[in-house]
Amino acid sequence: MPGPGRGMRNGFLTEEEKANKPKVTKELLLRVFSYLKPYWKQMALVLFCIFISSLFSLYPSIITGRIIDEGLIGRNMEALIRLILLSLTVTLLSNLIGVAESYLNTWIAQHITYDMRNSMYRHLQKMSQSFFTSNNQGDIITRMTSDISGVESIITRTFTNILSNVVTLIVALVAMFQKNWILAVLGIVIVPLFTLPTRMAGKTRWEITNASQACNDEINGILNETLSVSGQLLVKLFGKEDYEYDRYEKLNKKMINLNVKESMAGRWFMVVISTFSSIGPMLLYLVGGILMMKYNQNLSVGDITVMVSLLGRMYGPVNSLLNIQVEWIRSMAMFTRIFDYYDMPVEIESPKNPVEIKNMEGKVRFEHVDFSYDSSRQILKDINFELKAGRSIAIVGPSGSGKSTIVNLIPRLYDVDAGAVYFDDVNVKDIDLKVLRDNIGVVSQETYLFNGSIRDNLLYAKPDATEEEMIDACKQANIWEFISNQEAGLDTMVGNRGLKLSGGEKQRISIARVLLKDPYLLIFDEATSALDSISESLIQEAIDPLIDERTSILIAHRLSTILAADEIIVVKEGQIVERGTHKELVSAGGVYQELYETQFSKALETEKALLNQ
Repeated sequence: MPGPGRGMRNGFLTEEEKANKPKVTKELLLRVFSYLKPYWKQMALVLFCIFISSLFSLYPSIITGRIIDEGLIGRNMEALIRLILLSLTVTLLSNLIGVAESYLNTWIAQHITYDMRNSMYRHLQKMSQSFFTSNNQGDIITRMTSDISGVESIITRTFTNILSNVVTLIVALVAMFQKNWILAVLGIVIVPLFTLPTRMAGKTRWEITNASQACNDEINGILNETLSVSGQLLVKLFGKEDYEYDRYEKLNKKMINLNVKESMAGRWFMVVISTFSSIGPMLLYLVGGILMMKYNQNLSVGDITVMVSLLGRMYGPVNSLLNIQVEWIRSMAMFTRIFDYYDMPVEIESPKNPVEIKNMEGKVRFEHVDFSYDSSRQILKDINFELKAGRSIAIVGPSGSGKSTIVNLIPRLYDVDAGAVYFDDVNVKDIDLKVLRDNIGVVSQETYLFNGSIRDNLLYAKPDATEEEMIDACKQANIWEFISNQEAGLDTMVGNRGLKLSGGEKQRISIARVLLKDPYLLIFDEATSALDSISESLIQEAIDPLIDERTSILIAHRLSTILAADEIIVVKEGQIVERGTHKELVSAGGVYQELYETQFSKALETEKALLNQ
């Protein structure tokens, strides 16, 4: 018989859950159940299985009375064997139907979560770059994994448990009233009265357990901080050994006290459960005995036994239904979190009727462009410049001046607030997103390689690339010599995020990957800023001929890269403050001259010194 306290530990809401209870509306419920609509036939079969299984699961308890009255008390061996076999058969059927119901339930839940994951992933892929820079990555992954996986639990457990428990209670009550209405009413009164005290005991234990867990987390925090290499060094340097010991001792003592309380609360909890579980049947035996001996000669021992058995079967469903509010709130909260992501607007989409560009060249034009990541601070102000086909420009400026933001507007990683960006004389907002991005190659400062082989990472740009095309791209990127010296060649594994390679090797592979796209516009965003001088030189050797061959934009701190550009644009505080050639800008005595004296010339001197060694 399921105990009255079963599942109590999780039967309460935390303070955070209470504070963030979702508002359950008709629209929310319709949206939740809309996911069940495609599987309504399977769901109807599940409901049928639940009803039959619940009915059959109670039948052995009901037939127990006949086993006692007809078989044992009546001393009828044939009836005894027949009824026992019937009881076993019904139990087996109930279990088999339960297996079928469980399979159908799991099948429905898996297909719903399959649909939701696909829909969520597709939606997230459409979100703008600002979504990923402003939202916590862990939170995004949690929505995709834990929250959607939780939907399976809701369908397989919460919804079906509600139905199963309701059916079990109804069938049990009908059977009890058929036997004796007085004992049935007594059972209705007994169950809630005896489950509520155990619920209170369960809540006490739950609160102590939570406090114990919180204290344990604090202790682990101290251990992680003070026993790590860096933490232990800091403790020693500041002479805080005694302070940290006292802090640890106090928490350790608190933990011991909580553990004792939790252990004893658990013991008292089981005493309460055991006591109240026994009182109900005893009361039914007492009242049933009085009725049988004094008032109702037709009431048999078997009938009373059936009533006691059915009472025991009611504890679990009643306890579960008492927790229904908690389960319901958690379920709705989970769906609400998922729907919050679904409802986030897609800020950057392809136009419904995109403009087709014929004879693409890779020209770029900015006209009076303003941009801000949020309303509190404007990043770009009235940006105007034009890059003609086959030409190159270098964008320079102090850190945080908006250089990378400018180039991010061209492939529409973000959209402008005002003004317009043109690609081959067409507003980028009027070009199909895939077409636009397929024809723009970006080599960024932070190179990202997937965990696979060099070949896998190259084919990401062009899945149908031939071996010759990949080798040619690697030669142009000045990385083929390294690859050909590896035992596995193109099939050399790069490790997670390319950790098996150096920064320069990763960067050159990323250049080769971009070249496989064969884009009309190349963008190098600080492609050599975080590398050593040798790697930087190898990448520069790869970049220089590419600048001559294609329309290019370069954001760089390396003077030789800047000098290779046809024109230099100087950006400061989101505005273009100077433009021209290196010679013109150095003699102008402005921002560029300051950058030249503080950054570029020093980098050039360092490079010359290394070359002369």
